[in-house]
Amino acid sequence: MTKYQVPTFVKWAGGKTQLLNQFTNLFPKKIDRYFEPMIGSGAVFFYIQKRYKPTFSMISDVNENLINLYTNVRDNTKQLILMLKVHKLNHMKNPEKYYYDMRKKFNETKDPFEKSALLIYLNKTCFNGLYRVNSKGEFNVPFGKYKNPAIVQDKKLIAATKLLKNVEIKVMSFEKILDFAKENDFIYFDPPYQPISKTSSFTSYQKTDFSDKEQKKLAKVFQRLDEKGCRVMLSNSEHPFVKELYDGYNIKVVKAKRMISCNANGRGAISELVMRNYE
Repeated sequence: MTKYQVPTFVKWAGGKTQLLNQFTNLFPKKIDRYFEPMIGSGAVFFYIQKRYKPTFSMISDVNENLINLYTNVRDNTKQLILMLKVHKLNHMKNPEKYYYDMRKKFNETKDPFEKSALLIYLNKTCFNGLYRVNSKGEFNVPFGKYKNPAIVQDKKLIAATKLLKNVEIKVMSFEKILDFAKENDFIYFDPPYQPISKTSSFTSYQKTDFSDKEQKKLAKVFQRLDEKGCRVMLSNSEHPFVKELYDGYNIKVVKAKRMISCNANGRGAISELVMRNYE
């Protein structure tokens, strides 16, 4: 892989792969211990693992299905690839019917390994690669009409496995990072963004939304980590509310082309903010 290529194996709203070339000069010069409490697609995590090779890394999220997937990619990659090959063969026979059958199965199964393979399959075949759940916590994204979806990405999964080796993976809410982080540790937060308009809101990764109250709570965690001597970096939308929350910190504007949108005209480059407590 080239400098900014990372083995992200799921598409996630707000993924950071396209921003790595802008982030590279914003990261600390040295990273020994790394934490990412809202892992998403893992683009920043994989880049940090490749470039800095920290001695300790922890990734976490409140999304149990996502964390289960990372755990199985770390521990059961070969079996996962075999299962995805089965899904691909079955998908090609009757794509739409198989998709809805597997979506139902994903919401019903209790088997962690089966659920992880189904999550990748659904992510590659659902509408626009969205992850969205209803009030019952059930995945409810409709079928995406792709001619040749990338259901089996064995090289990416194998590369991801190597970078996940010895990494701690936890189901954990972001404020729990305060129990683990120490002075000089580096923490990167990539929360659901503050909506810049009524039509731009997309925060339903879980049954509950990431509200203004949660944004304020996150800003307080950022401040407490700063007080502990940690180096902290956080992404969010360019919104007055966000600027107010992180007033006094180092704020940088970056440009991103956001691809998860129902309207293709709404996919142009937009400004996003990166907050840091260091230069």
